[in-house]
Amino acid sequence: MAYATVDDLVPTYVSSAPANVELLLTRASRAVDRALLAAVYDVDDPDVVTALRDATCEQVAAWVEAGETGTGASAEYGDVQIGSVRLARGTRGSSNGGAGGGGSAATRLAPQAWAVLQQARLTGHEPFTYPMHGPGDG
Repeated sequence: MAYATVDDLVPTYVSSAPANVELLLTRASRAVDRALLAAVYDVDDPDVVTALRDATCEQVAAWVEAGETGTGASAEYGDVQIGSVRLARGTRGSSNGGAGGGGSAATRLAPQAWAVLQQARLTGHEPFTYPMHGPGDG
């Protein structure tokens, strides 16, 4: 289930909906989920719901701008040469959440999506573990 709808996305984040907008929203929601994998938050908190929605829209907007489909299949390198080895990073892969480097724009969270999650205080926490109870423990 996507965290955002087409109405959330258009026209605030993109001027018009791409043909595969529903798929992009679903994939962007998965990217947001991946970024928050160990996070603990109240799913009913309106501020959290808003942050998840906005981060999803920011991710789709970044993909639309980069020509990405959300699959991660875009080229990691813009220029490759085998003889005397020459590799050049593609410019499309620079959309990432808080880290430098290349790679597909679909493999990392876009900077604006990451910023939304950070400002909502959903990132930057250590994993939380619950105490383990053995048989007979309350």
